[in-house]
Amino acid sequence: MKFLDEAKVYVRSGDGGAGCVSFRREKFIEFGGPNGGDGGRGGDVWVECVEGLNTLIDYRYQQHFKARKGEHGMGSNRHGAKGADVVLKVPAGTEILAEDGETLIADMTEIGQRVRLAKGGNGGFGNAYFTTSTNRAPKHANPGLEGHEQWIWLRLKLIADAGLVGLPNAGKSTFLATVTAAKPKIADYPFTTLHPGLGVVRADGREFVLADIPGLIEGAHEGVGLGDKFLAHVERCRVLLHLVEGTSEHAGKAYKLVRGEIEAYGHELAEKPEIVALSKADALDPDTLKEQVARLKRAAKRKPLILSSATGQGVQEALRAVMAEIEAAGAAEAEAAAPATAWQP
Repeated sequence: MKFLDEAKVYVRSGDGGAGCVSFRREKFIEFGGPNGGDGGRGGDVWVECVEGLNTLIDYRYQQHFKARKGEHGMGSNRHGAKGADVVLKVPAGTEILAEDGETLIADMTEIGQRVRLAKGGNGGFGNAYFTTSTNRAPKHANPGLEGHEQWIWLRLKLIADAGLVGLPNAGKSTFLATVTAAKPKIADYPFTTLHPGLGVVRADGREFVLADIPGLIEGAHEGVGLGDKFLAHVERCRVLLHLVEGTSEHAGKAYKLVRGEIEAYGHELAEKPEIVALSKADALDPDTLKEQVARLKRAAKRKPLILSSATGQGVQEALRAVMAEIEAAGAAEAEAAAPATAWQP
C-alpha cells in the first residue's frame, strides 16, 4: 500500500427537506384543516478515527464527500426522513485543517474519536406548523435550509513514542529492523527509505513505538532531496534518537548538519530530548572510532552512545536510554495534567 500523508477533500452536508402544504380531504369532513408535514434534516459529515489504517491513500481516489438531502414533508402530517450521514475514516494522528492549511479544526489522536465537520441543514416547517387561532388554513411552508460545504486538508502525523533521525545511510532502517519486527527496505545507497515506517520495540518487559523517517540532507528545509516535511511524523515523539554514521567523513559535521535542518523546521522539534549515537561502529578500527566519538562529543556537547546494529553492540543501551526518556516525559505530562490540590492547614 502506498503511503500518503496529506490529502485535500471537499465535504458538503445535506440540504434540509422542504415542508409540505397539504390539507386534509376526507369524506364528510368539511374543514379538515392543514396537515402538511415538516421536511427532514440533511445528513451530517463526520470524521472518525478508526483502527487498522496507517495512510490516507483512500482519499487519493475520492476527494468529494456529500451527505444525503433530507426528505420533503408530506400530507397527513408525515415528516420527511433525515438524510444519511457521511463518515470519513482516518488513522490515528490525523489533523483536520481548514482550506488555508493552517487553521486546525480537529486533531484525531484516539481510536473511536468522532468530530462533526459539517452539520446538515434543518428541514422546513409544513403548513400545519403555522396554524394559529386566527389563521386556520395557512397556505405556505418553509423550504429546507442549505447544507454547509468546505474544502479541508487531512494531514497525517504518525503517533510514535520515539523517532529516528539522521543523514541518509546512517543506519536508521537497519536499527528499526533489528529492534522491531518491521521490514523496511535496506540498501547501500542514499534515500533507501522514501516513506516513514513504524515498529514496536519490546525490551526489558516494556514496549514503545519507534518511527523511522527518510534521511535529511543539507538544504532539506528548502526542498533539497526529499525535503523536511517528513519531520512532521516525529513531532509527536517524546524523544529523538539521532544516529550519526561512524563511517562518515566527519561525525561532528554530520551531526550539526542534521541539527541545523531540525532547527530550521521549527515546531519545537529541536527542543525535544535527544539521544545521540554513533552507528556502524563495527566498520571502524579502534583509532578511527575513538576519533569519531571525540568529534561527535564536541559537536553534540554530550557523550554519544556507540552503536552497531549488525553486531548488536550498544543496541540494548540505546533502547534503555530511549525508554528512560519516554518514561520521564510521560511522568512530566501526567504531573502537568494533574489538578492542583488546595492547601489545607
